[in-house]
Amino acid sequence: MTQEHTSRLPGFYKRSLAERAAIIGQWGNLTPEEQAALLGVSGLNAAQADHMIENVVGVYALPLGIATNFLINGKDYLVPMVIEEPSVVAALGNAARLFREGGGFTASSDEPVMIGQIQVLDLADVYVAAGAVMAQRDRLMAEADKVSSSIVRYGGGARDIQVRPIVDTPVGPMLIVHLLMDTRDAMGANTINTALEHIAPLIEQATGGRANLRILSNLADHRRARAEGMIPKAQLATDRLSGEDAVQAIVEAGVFAEVDPYRAATHNKGIMNGVDAVVIATGNDWRAIEAGAHAYAARGGRYTSLTQWWQDDEGNLRGFIELPMAVGTVGGATRVHPAAGVALKILGVQSARELAEVCAAVGLAQNLAAMRALATEGIQRGHMRLHARQIAVAAGAPTHLINRVVQAMITENNIRLERAREIVQELNK
Repeated sequence: MTQEHTSRLPGFYKRSLAERAAIIGQWGNLTPEEQAALLGVSGLNAAQADHMIENVVGVYALPLGIATNFLINGKDYLVPMVIEEPSVVAALGNAARLFREGGGFTASSDEPVMIGQIQVLDLADVYVAAGAVMAQRDRLMAEADKVSSSIVRYGGGARDIQVRPIVDTPVGPMLIVHLLMDTRDAMGANTINTALEHIAPLIEQATGGRANLRILSNLADHRRARAEGMIPKAQLATDRLSGEDAVQAIVEAGVFAEVDPYRAATHNKGIMNGVDAVVIATGNDWRAIEAGAHAYAARGGRYTSLTQWWQDDEGNLRGFIELPMAVGTVGGATRVHPAAGVALKILGVQSARELAEVCAAVGLAQNLAAMRALATEGIQRGHMRLHARQIAVAAGAPTHLINRVVQAMITENNIRLERAREIVQELNK
């Protein structure tokens, strides 16, 4: 990687849309067609959408932005994000810059092993049935691989069979059989579900029971990603707080989320602001990622934070995140949606595991951005300044007047739709 190929792009937000698009085009070595998809000139059209879901009547667009400054495992990334909420992209890039000052992120991930579940009912003895399934373990895995030949060809396939007897339920005893399968660079839902359908009759024969549900689990706790990093205390100083005081305030905010589920829900929502935006941009299933993350946050029987923050021996701030991350770089919308393919090209990831690690680093950075704002200046100050642009547009400001309307509201510290409309009228006169 050349020194010029860096995600540290000071003043990127100050450039025009055309200039930013050109920079990203050069970064990702995009073709003219890919640049057109990125700009919304081409991209997903109604005819293509009609083949993706049912009852299509049109296409709904969302902004695609770029978060700068990411340095993960020594590699620079520009991170595509699809999100409608103002301040998220800007805050994320700033947080990534702070982590960069501490050496960037260190990230890792598990092998891409997904869990498929088969629910077995009408059993005479659930424990005898569990033993019967485990006696067929090798055969069941071999059969699962028979219908997953493409995954097996790339080094994936069945990795284990597990059993979970549940004796007391409102519908009687049930045996839950888990198929663990390495899905390589795919998210793996279709692969897992096909394999489950194939082996379910064999499990019925072995147990004498009835297989009901056969479906993957979105609590992909065998497929986790994690990231950690350090921010030098001096980088966190503000006009009001010293670096040491800022570190303490952020650590205190993090502990609040660890011990209180009401705070943890909002804390984790902020994390997912970043994660979801990357997942959507790359054509992955953000609902599955959300479900897995929140279930993982409650794995100990009490809902808690996905991150931990602490002060190290030098007084600097350190953070860590771990969460399930079942994302793919092949299959699904990742290769069907034109803009998703472009986003993956800009990101430059070579595997699903690398994409998962980027998502984890983004989640940690987004969490820092939110907590820093909350603990040092209050969330509304920066957020409302960026929200002013949306207010100006909603007030009917023409393109050439938007910046003037925004600046007027900020100067007055009066960011309201009614005031924006008044300013537009004044400027139009």
